[in-house]
Amino acid sequence: MGNSLFIVWRESVEAILVISILYAWIHARGDGRIGVHHLWAGVAGGLLLAGVLALAMLGLQSQLAGDALEAFQAAIVIVAAGLITHMVLWMRAHGRHLKRELEAGLTKAADAAGGVSVALLAAIAVGREGAETVLFLYGLGVEQSGEALNRMLAGAGLGFVLALATAWLIQRGSHWLPSRVFFRATEIVLCLLAAALLVSGVERLINMEWLPPLLEPVWDSSALLADGSTAGGIAAAFAGYRAQPSLTVLIAWFGYWALFAWFGRPPRRT
Repeated sequence: MGNSLFIVWRESVEAILVISILYAWIHARGDGRIGVHHLWAGVAGGLLLAGVLALAMLGLQSQLAGDALEAFQAAIVIVAAGLITHMVLWMRAHGRHLKRELEAGLTKAADAAGGVSVALLAAIAVGREGAETVLFLYGLGVEQSGEALNRMLAGAGLGFVLALATAWLIQRGSHWLPSRVFFRATEIVLCLLAAALLVSGVERLINMEWLPPLLEPVWDSSALLADGSTAGGIAAAFAGYRAQPSLTVLIAWFGYWALFAWFGRPPRRT
C-alpha cells in the first residue's frame, strides 16, 4: 500500500502543479481566445490517454500466458524502473525553472495556436504522468492479488487525495513545504522504489532462465533481517532488499546506483 500511495502522490503532485501554472497563466493573460475550458479539455484528453494505455496493457496481458506473460510483466517492471529514474533526473534538471519555462513556451505557442496550445500542453503533462502511474502500478501489482491488491489500490486513491493537499500547500507558498524540499526529499524514495522494481524484474528474468544467477546466494542475512518479516518486506518493497541475493541481482542493484550517480551528477561549471 505504501509504495503505491507514494508513487501516485508524487506523480499527481507534478501534474497538479503543471495544471495550476497553466490555470494561473490563463487568468493573468486575459486573452479571449484562450479560456479555462481549453485547459480542462487538455486534462480530459490526458486522462483518456492514460486510461487507453491501462486498458491496452490489461487486454494484452489477457492474451498472454506462460513465459510470454512472464516476459511481458518483467519488461513492464524494468521499464517502470527506468521511467521513475528518468522522471527524477528530469525534475532535477528542470524543476527549479519549470514555471518560467512553461510560461515562456506557452506565450510563444499561444500566439500561433491559441487555446489549442494550452489544451495540448495540459494533455501532454497529464497524459505523461498518468501513463507513468499506470506503468508503475502495473509493475507493483503483478505480484499482488486479493486483499493485497485491494490495499495497493486503496493506497493509490489515498495518494491522490494527499497529492491535492500537498499541491495546495506548495501553491500557497508554505514555509515548511517549499517545492524544492519536497521534490528533493521524494526523489530519494522514488529511486529506492525504482531499484526495488529493477530487482523484481531481474529476478523474473532469472526465474525464466533468461539471465544466469552467476552465484546464489552471495550471502544469507536471514538471521538479521528475513524477507518474510515485516521489516524485511518493507525493505524489499522500498529498496529491493534480499536476504539471499544472487550475484546478478547485486550487479543490477549496484549498477543502477552507479548509473544514477553518473547521470545525476551536477553539470560542470565553465
